[in-house]
Amino acid sequence: GVAGCCAKTTTAPLDRVKILLQAHNHHYKHLGVFSTLCAVPKKEGYLGLYKGNGAMMIRIFPYGAIQFMAFDQYKKVIKKQLGISGHVHRLMAGSMAGITAVICTYPLDMVRVRLAFQVKGEHKYMGIIHAFKMIYTKEGGFSGFYRGLMPTVVGMAPYAGFSFFTFGTLKSIGLAQAPNLLGRPSLDNPDVLVLKTHVNLLCGGIAGAIAQTISYPLDVTRRRMQLGAVLPDSEKCLTMVQTLKYVYQQHGIRRGLYRGLSLNYIRCIPSQAVAFTTYELMKQLLHLN
Repeated sequence: GVAGCCAKTTTAPLDRVKILLQAHNHHYKHLGVFSTLCAVPKKEGYLGLYKGNGAMMIRIFPYGAIQFMAFDQYKKVIKKQLGISGHVHRLMAGSMAGITAVICTYPLDMVRVRLAFQVKGEHKYMGIIHAFKMIYTKEGGFSGFYRGLMPTVVGMAPYAGFSFFTFGTLKSIGLAQAPNLLGRPSLDNPDVLVLKTHVNLLCGGIAGAIAQTISYPLDVTRRRMQLGAVLPDSEKCLTMVQTLKYVYQQHGIRRGLYRGLSLNYIRCIPSQAVAFTTYELMKQLLHLN
C-alpha cells in the first residue's frame, strides 16, 4: 500500500495531464505534453496538477496492497499447485495479481478519472462522495462504476504481467551474475541478498517502460470509456472494440491509440521505479525477508 502511494504521488501531475490529453479535453486538446503541464497551473493553480489525487490515494493504497500481496500468493500457488516455475510463473502471477487488484478497486479509479478530467469553473462533481452519488444515480447504478472494465482487465494482464516479470527477471539475473556489484545484504536478514537502491530504481523503470508500451492502446480505450457521459462522442465509445475502432479512425495510431505515450514514459518509468524500490524497502523494514 505504501509503495503504491509513494509511486503515484511522485507522478500525480503527469497523471492528470495524461487524462486531459488522452480524452482530448477541449481546453487543452491543441496543446502538447509540456505546454499542458505549464497551462494547467496558469488556469487552475498548482494544485490543479494534483486534481483527483485524493481519490487516487484512497484507491491506490488498497490497489497496491492487493496487487503486491496477490502476486506473492499467486506465485506460490502456481509453483506448488501447477508445478510451473522459472520466469513463466512470474508472468502468470503478475497478470493475475493486476487483474485482482483492478477489479477490487475499479469504482475508485472511475471516480478519480472523472475528477481529474474536470477543469476549474466547469465542475460537475464537487468531490469524491458527490461523484459516487452522481454516477450511481445518473448512470445506471453499480454498473455505471464498471464502465471500461473490460479494456482495463485486458490491458492489465500484459501490463502487470510484464511489469512483475521484467522486474523479477532482471533482479534474479542481476543478483546471480553480479552479486557484489549490484547486490547488498538485506537490512532485516543478512543471509538474503537484495539489489542496491539505484539498481532497484533502474530495474523498476525498465519494467514500467516495457509494460506500458505493450498495453498503452487499451489504457486509452479505458479512459475514453470511463469518461463516458462527460465526452460529447460517448455514444461511439460504448464497447471496447467500438472505442478502439473509433479512436483509430478519428485520430490514427500515433495521435489516437498512442496519444500521450511519451508522457506515459516520463510518468510510468519513475512511478514503477519508486513502486518496486519502496516495496523492497518496506519488506526489509517490516522484516518480511
